[in-house]
Amino acid sequence: MSMDTIADIITSIQNADMAKKETVKIASNKMMENIIKILLQENFIENVRKHREGNKHFLVLTLRHRRWNRKGPYRTSLNIKRISRPGLRIYSNYQKIPRILDGMGIVILSTSRGIMTDREARLEKIGGEILCCIW
Repeated sequence: MSMDTIADIITSIQNADMAKKETVKIASNKMMENIIKILLQENFIENVRKHREGNKHFLVLTLRHRRWNRKGPYRTSLNIKRISRPGLRIYSNYQKIPRILDGMGIVILSTSRGIMTDREARLEKIGGEILCCIW
């Protein structure tokens, strides 16, 4: 694992999704729990449960897969892109938060009031660091 835990989690989720895995286990901390809670609210994942091994805490995510029909190709339902990273932080005010697919996707921001989606940040008129975008 590198110093960028958010990028590691995003990569783990994308790899599990492409490999058609049902579940993925990720390390748990407060920021990851908030990001995963947003993914669950926006129906990008099906279920989350907490798991403990010894003194380490994990989140076990049940991924949502979609298939148009049995013979059709497999479609990944989760596309995540990391925007701000440790070497280059990207900040935005509420007026300049990007719209992903004209509002079909979401942007996750870290604001002074916690981690929230772009819609919530625009309603509360606060900006912050753009963590990632999901579509």
